[in-house]
Amino acid sequence: MFNRREFLWVGALALAQLASGCSSLPADLRVRLLKDSLPSRVLGGFRQEIAQSVALAFEPEAKLKGIWNRLQAWQENASQDQNGAADLVTLGDYWLASAISEELVQPLDLKQLSGWQRLPPRWKSLVQRDHQGQLDDSGPIWGAPYRWGCTAIAYRREQFESLGWTPTDWSDLWREELRDRISLLNQPREVIGLTLKKLGFSYNTRDLNSVPNLEQELLALNKQAKFYSSDSYLQPLILGDTWLAVGWSNDLLPVQARYPQIEVLMPHPGTALWADLWVQPSSKTTNSQKSKVPDSLSLLQQWINFCWQPQPATQISVLSHAASPIILTMNPAELPQDLREHPLLFPDPQILEKSDFLHPLSESIFEQYQSLWREMRT
Repeated sequence: MFNRREFLWVGALALAQLASGCSSLPADLRVRLLKDSLPSRVLGGFRQEIAQSVALAFEPEAKLKGIWNRLQAWQENASQDQNGAADLVTLGDYWLASAISEELVQPLDLKQLSGWQRLPPRWKSLVQRDHQGQLDDSGPIWGAPYRWGCTAIAYRREQFESLGWTPTDWSDLWREELRDRISLLNQPREVIGLTLKKLGFSYNTRDLNSVPNLEQELLALNKQAKFYSSDSYLQPLILGDTWLAVGWSNDLLPVQARYPQIEVLMPHPGTALWADLWVQPSSKTTNSQKSKVPDSLSLLQQWINFCWQPQPATQISVLSHAASPIILTMNPAELPQDLREHPLLFPDPQILEKSDFLHPLSESIFEQYQSLWREMRT
């Protein structure tokens, strides 16, 4: 896997220099990507496909928050030398509305790409927004989704064998046997959202006050929870202090691979979806946006389109603990058996259809979430 110490080379720069993560050499395409979100063989494949004279710099960032901070810093220093700024960065779809409204990113010209035509409609709709960041199918394209995941349930198999049942549904979290045995994300949208799903509503329900029994259901769920965290929620499950955890699939799948007693599932009523996107900083205008050959794709477009080709998309799905949206439009027979049979990476289409990307909230609806969250936790 691509990590902090493994960069795609820029010219003949030594690996020891690359390991610093802050190369100042000029590059035709500079990409700041989320650590571990791409396999190294995808980066190597792109290097082999393009002209050898092209200089590339792929630089990892440990967390999306760090990339967000860089976007803000680049915008604040837009009038200064931008050689260190990236041409593309990874951004989570949940951050996209704020990035657009704060003018940290700019639209991408992608509609002519063959990969854009392969992209499933829901992923196209996710990144077409107006200039305030709200969903708009006629709006510009602000990002290129290259992998996605979901909120899922992880549980300890041996504990549920003793109970004589296994979880399949959000409603199982309310069962008496799980009192004080659950780890939950410390995220209002996630916890209130799964409760809305349990009650038959969308994660994007606009008026929480109109949902019958929502407050009572949240109070009951709080009694089930032993632990709330967005970064340490798996440790209690591994140790056996909790029997079930709600978490993000890219966190859960590596743990499942390491601890065979832990099972992971996508709840039948549907769940929350997330996507990692390529976005272009608004402060950056470089040669990567321009083709050196008339009527051909820019280097930036070539990279995005490469990520959307079947082979790189399959490699991303097999090796990065998240799936490329492209594999959903491929013939399953073209995919490795382990991938096409994986319930989270290649899920049941009916479950996927019932699942929701988290849409931007208005200020009034956001306050409803915050108010309910405070009442639930106190």
